[in-house]
Amino acid sequence: MNIQIQSIHFDADKKLTTLITKKVEKLHHFFDGIIGSEVFMKIDKATTAENKVVEIKLNVPGNALFVKRQCQSFEEAADECTDALRQQLKKHKEKTRRSLSRKRETVKFIA
Repeated sequence: MNIQIQSIHFDADKKLTTLITKKVEKLHHFFDGIIGSEVFMKIDKATTAENKVVEIKLNVPGNALFVKRQCQSFEEAADECTDALRQQLKKHKEKTRRSLSRKRETVKFIA
């Protein structure tokens, strides 16, 4: 899986990018059809403490899954993003399974 990490208007340290890479790679356990991912990190101009934004886009066959979270730290935002993507991947996997089983039933019926 190809993972692209971009930090917008700041330089992310290697420790942060390594942590996010590991979290995104773990998503492969829930759905092995992930083609690639893009991670965007940026600091919002809000005056509140929760100004760290992480956006993750997963490219899966025929679809793209997207999550955006804003928290006090990039680590916390990345953790919430991967949790949300885990749920989306489970739903996507179930939908593809149902779709394939319907196609198989149709082929059996025709044959």
